Amino acid sequence: MLQTADVISELKKLIIKSEKPYDLDAVDRAITAACKAHEGQRRSSGEAYVCHPLKVACILVELGMDSETIEAAILHDVVEDTPMELADVQKHFGAEVATLVDGVTKIEKIPFSSREEQQAENVRKMLLAMSQDIRVIIIKLADRLHNMRTSDAWPPQKRRDKAKETMDIYAPLAHRLGIRAVKEELEDTALRFLDPAAYSEIESQLILRKDERDKFLSMIRERLTERLNAEGMHFYLESRGKSIYGIYRKTIMQNRKVYIQGRDFDEIFDVYALRVIVDTVNECYNVLGVVHDMFRPIPNRFKDYISTPKANMYQSLHTTVLDKEGIPFEIQIRTWDMHYIAE
Repeated sequence: MLQTADVISELKKLIIKSEKPYDLDAVDRAITAACKAHEGQRRSSGEAYVCHPLKVACILVELGMDSETIEAAILHDVVEDTPMELADVQKHFGAEVATLVDGVTKIEKIPFSSREEQQAENVRKMLLAMSQDIRVIIIKLADRLHNMRTSDAWPPQKRRDKAKETMDIYAPLAHRLGIRAVKEELEDTALRFLDPAAYSEIESQLILRKDERDKFLSMIRERLTERLNAEGMHFYLESRGKSIYGIYRKTIMQNRKVYIQGRDFDEIFDVYALRVIVDTVNECYNVLGVVHDMFRPIPNRFKDYISTPKANMYQSLHTTVLDKEGIPFEIQIRTWDMHYIAE
């Protein structure tokens, strides 16, 4: 079971590691205020309630959010769940932090009379909050992410209800904001309760194939590295696996005849994916030429988000190609500036 002191220590270590100019005194005061306000409160898991807002703050530090957002995250439940009032937050932490706390509190307090109204009203309220300060939504996403990470302590029906809400509302919001890591984890944790059999089957196949997958990615990395070095290019190369929900969406939800075994599993285009990061836009297109010379491109699987960026400013080249064994994999190519924005 989590101990409050351990979570506080984790948060402070993350702040120091980030090397960002956080107001450490204000963060310390927020921790002290939250610990005092939530004193005696417990989560359904039995741990001290204050561990939750502290963990939410940890997620937000990892996302690179600013000092006011971290303070608001630590205090985000005090107005709703403790005697502490919004005026107290404003007095001790300023109007900006109070506005963020108030925004999160208002989202929590929305009354619903039906599931359909709940979903629609949630979206409307969140979009309204986004128009005032996008950080309210990011705090709420981190709040939901930590709740889903610790949802095993909830009753089964609550788990399913929260998972449905997460899939319908929070994961799409994370996607629209371009926070890919949060989006994928929300989808995976929600799927675990919405379709546990499929989740377990895909997860077991990924575990069984881990060595095979690592070997394949290592081979592709080695070939690509050798060729790009021969071309005299300066680059950084990384690889990743696809999320469980990403595989689920491309198999079961698309009504393919897929048993998550054999070739069918391999035919999901981006179970395997690599990313090449270079210095300039010209180098991006040079790398693309090399990739298409080395591997056979799959028709209609090339996207140029450099010349036509997404609405959230995301830029990258995406192409899906086949190796000599006919296994498809995706390669993303971007500059460091594009990578910074994407992450």
